[in-house]
Amino acid sequence: MNLQPTLSNDLITIKPIQKNNFDALFEIASDELIWEQHPNKDRYKKEVFQIFFDNAIKSKGAFLVFDNKTNRVIGSSRYYEFNELESSIIIGYTFISRAYWGTKYNSSLKELMINYAFQFVNSVHFHVGDTNFRSQKAVEKLGAIKIGEIPDDTSPETNWLYELKK
Repeated sequence: MNLQPTLSNDLITIKPIQKNNFDALFEIASDELIWEQHPNKDRYKKEVFQIFFDNAIKSKGAFLVFDNKTNRVIGSSRYYEFNELESSIIIGYTFISRAYWGTKYNSSLKELMINYAFQFVNSVHFHVGDTNFRSQKAVEKLGAIKIGEIPDDTSPETNWLYELKK
């Protein structure tokens, strides 16, 4: 499975993240309200976001999300922990500009990534912070079911594990 394909639908295009994309992505990530319900509430700070960004590059599974109408970066997402034996992958580290909240863009992004992943795996997982109610609702709208809880190595909070089967 190629963890960084370029994918597109009518609303968005996702492309592999590159080192020179930091400024465009940080412009969005510097909005404190994006991280309000997130376990890492200080990710809006440049030095904290730099760690997130560097890990995205290292993951070789991270994307920039572009609005097809404006060709502007509107967020990011990532595939990780591809498990060929268990036929599963995780989609996460997703955030989009608040200007796109409450629109079809987030679900369009997830559907694009899910449909691609289901060509290679039988289940897609999501890690969602236990206080991240917006993200919990978003993955539940996709049909994902909470199947467990796991500790978050980067914060004192717990992540909920959701699963969506093919």
